[in-house]
Amino acid sequence: MVEKNRWLMALSAVGVHICIGSVYAWSVYVKPIQSQMNWDLTDVTIAFSIAIFFLGLSAALMGKFVEKNGPRVSAIIAASLFGLGTMGSGLAIMMESKLLLYFFYGVLGGCGLGIGYISPVSTLVKWFPDKRGMATGLAIMGFGFASAVWGPTIKILIEAVGIAGTFFILGASYFVIMFASALYLEKPHDEYLPKKFEQKIKEGKKKIKEDLAYLGLNEAVKTPRFYGLWIMLFINVTCGIAIIGVASPLLQEVLGVTALVAAAAVGLMGIFNGAGRIIWASLSDYLTRPVVYVIFFATQAVAFYMLPSIKEIILFQVVLYFIMTCYGGGFASIPAYIGDIFGTKELGAIHGYILTAWAAAGLVGPLIISMVKDKTGSYSETLYVFSGFFVVALVVSILMVINIKSIKKRKQKVHH
Repeated sequence: MVEKNRWLMALSAVGVHICIGSVYAWSVYVKPIQSQMNWDLTDVTIAFSIAIFFLGLSAALMGKFVEKNGPRVSAIIAASLFGLGTMGSGLAIMMESKLLLYFFYGVLGGCGLGIGYISPVSTLVKWFPDKRGMATGLAIMGFGFASAVWGPTIKILIEAVGIAGTFFILGASYFVIMFASALYLEKPHDEYLPKKFEQKIKEGKKKIKEDLAYLGLNEAVKTPRFYGLWIMLFINVTCGIAIIGVASPLLQEVLGVTALVAAAAVGLMGIFNGAGRIIWASLSDYLTRPVVYVIFFATQAVAFYMLPSIKEIILFQVVLYFIMTCYGGGFASIPAYIGDIFGTKELGAIHGYILTAWAAAGLVGPLIISMVKDKTGSYSETLYVFSGFFVVALVVSILMVINIKSIKKRKQKVHH
């Protein structure tokens, strides 16, 4: 049995993530569907919201299944659901049925999303004991960059073959790419260590970092650290969604740029979001995860507070893109953080439970934004409120550091 190459394993994970990440290019479909079907904006947007809701639900409910049956079976199921969901959306458009669209794109596609998101990630953590953050950052980066790849593709296809045709072609493409990636995915054997890493351990240059605890899902849920992570991810995503939604009008309101310039800036934000995933996640291998999250929330609380009063377009963009890297990094460092504090025993299942924070934020985030906007009347004020959220997250992240330190001390006492 030839041992598989772990970098090809990472590439397969990216293959899965780059397909399901296309959900973030949904906005490209919105206007064409609206004009062809004469549906309201809300009608079309609901499909996306349902997909995000089922992403959270399936990630939470299928986490144990993924751990038990391994990444290959799980990713094949994800490929089938997501491929079928996308192709079925084409059928829904042909039959002009909202309900079918919600079922295929929202329910089936959403379940494919959730299972596809968690199946490769926990496997990668096991293949990269020495570079946990970087490996998961790589896969989750694929998810972040996906809209940059699929957005223009969808636009071109709709002009060439229409909306239904686009769904058929892409659904088939997603299935092929995800299925091919799934076939390579596999868990390493339990005692697996990369050869070079093993060599360095023997020479005494490197040490295997011991995880804080080795807990299953049911034990993990009983710890305060689980809820700490949940709150941190929830606030990170809510504020991230806020800035993505508010960026274009904010640029026009504060700096008075044209809609076209604002749209270009939003496109660049996506690139920084993706880059932040790999850069911060890699940094977290050196700085440790708890420290990186303290940095995220401290700097973002200040950045959100400053942003509305910056009148310099260059500085405004620097701060905006920095916020985006933190948003991406906050996403990408979570699986490695889970591994650090709960071990890899049921990492996929715990990750699935924590992702419910993402689904919740995806649904609640936009509501909070529009409520604050209606109350305050300007986008600038909205950002002050979110700056306050980051202060809460900062307190939680500091409590996490204290809690982890106290457990480490207790463990040392036991060892001595």
